[in-house]
Amino acid sequence: MLDFVTWTANPDLIHSFITIRWYGLMFAIGFLIGYNVVARIFKHEGAPEKWLGTLLLWTMAGTIIGARLGHVFFYEWDLYSNNPIHILYIWEGGLASHGGAIGVIVGVLCFSWITAKKNPIWTFDRLVIPVALVGGLIRLGNLMNHEIYGHVTDLPWAFRFITNIHAWQNGAEPVFSAPSHPTQLYEAGCYFALFALLMWMYWRKNAETRPGLIFGVFLIGIFLPRLLIEFVKNNQVEWEADMMLNMGQILSIPFIIAGICLIIYSLSRPKVHIDFPDKFAPDSTHVKRKK
Repeated sequence: MLDFVTWTANPDLIHSFITIRWYGLMFAIGFLIGYNVVARIFKHEGAPEKWLGTLLLWTMAGTIIGARLGHVFFYEWDLYSNNPIHILYIWEGGLASHGGAIGVIVGVLCFSWITAKKNPIWTFDRLVIPVALVGGLIRLGNLMNHEIYGHVTDLPWAFRFITNIHAWQNGAEPVFSAPSHPTQLYEAGCYFALFALLMWMYWRKNAETRPGLIFGVFLIGIFLPRLLIEFVKNNQVEWEADMMLNMGQILSIPFIIAGICLIIYSLSRPKVHIDFPDKFAPDSTHVKRKK
């Protein structure tokens, strides 16, 4: 008899006069680590320290607003169009990673044009490194929430998730799913590996001297696994059942194509020389020169 994993984690880390959920904690940890990674990169290149807080605000706002609106427009427009006030009820769940990606892109464009006065590719090449880590942590949050898991399988690492999670938290007996693919772990593993690859590309291979290369690898490394893993993941909404490719896969394809184009573009252009003073710039002038 196969020994499947019976997953009984509580989505709430703390539940008393305040509630702290694992999902929110993973978000917070990701942003904290991401802030420090970008701070190290900015200091390494001599970018102004004051840019960090502004970039963090644009990124957080873009992620949360984009992910929420992505879920509303891509998956449940019929529901929210009839109850628009519920768009604000973010605590009820409903975030879409593709919407979050679009939100981050908009945030980076605003930061690059308004604050840094730089080509947005410069910002993307640095920001996406910790974003890969955040993506993996968010998938661990999904695991703690017993959500977005995969099809039924007899593989020995299959998980049995609680399907009546809210009732169980209120004292009901748990009702478990059939053994299913833990697709949250599949995606988290891919994203953590991508984070390690991007860190290696930046710190060991100076890939930032080819603008767009890191960003292109990131887009493929995030959205190609997403496209493939969707084949064993349950659909998020019922109307996806009759689709050859579900909404998550369809939305992943443009990002993958963009990543391929960016890599080709970056490798066809001459390298850009960057001075590395290893300290924050005293003003908003970023020290950078071409050969």
